Amino acid sequence: MPYLQPTYHSKLYRDFRSIDASAWRDIIHFFERRETDIRALDFDEYFELLYAYVNALFEVGAYQKHLVMVDEVIEAAICHNIHTYKQEDIFKKSLFRKAASLYNTSDYHHAEHILRELVRMDPDYRDAVSFLKKCFRSIHFRSLQVFRAAGILFFLTAALVISIEVLFVRPFYARYADWVETVRMLLFGAGLGALTLGELWHRWLAHRRIEAFVADNRKRKTSMQ
Repeated sequence: MPYLQPTYHSKLYRDFRSIDASAWRDIIHFFERRETDIRALDFDEYFELLYAYVNALFEVGAYQKHLVMVDEVIEAAICHNIHTYKQEDIFKKSLFRKAASLYNTSDYHHAEHILRELVRMDPDYRDAVSFLKKCFRSIHFRSLQVFRAAGILFFLTAALVISIEVLFVRPFYARYADWVETVRMLLFGAGLGALTLGELWHRWLAHRRIEAFVADNRKRKTSMQ
């Protein structure tokens, strides 16, 4: 059900509402300074302040703190059957931001798990789908490492050819300089090609696998209707 605000508000709540909604650090400071009193409020007021605090933590990049508190929002929303707040799906937004905090603390596997659950719930949630592809690329990068290793090898070989060209070919075997220069340019081109191809392949692989996952879940949801 949607979140309904009461008609009466405590002074503590009114003091909180006097803070600009985008003043994230002021919101964090207010909540942490008055947390004991806030937790003693009626649930409606407490939940709104808690929700604002957790979102402010995310906005300022306090991802570790956000991870500690976001589960409290999710649990409260489930226990009190709160689906929407300010026209937003609290459960989906909170889970998405939890995945983002996990990603930003380099916990890619847990972030991917949450995003997969979000996509299972809503295969048309395109932000979750795009973020899931990003997580997939951060985790499953073995093929990309092969291309990067090949690119580095080509660049190192090109550097060796340059040394040989400068120290031996041009001073003593100038007639081979053009041929050696061509080899050097080909090696540099191969290195750039390997890096570019690896990146494109990695992105295509993530796109193909995640879109297949989305399609499977869309079919599953359709069959259940």
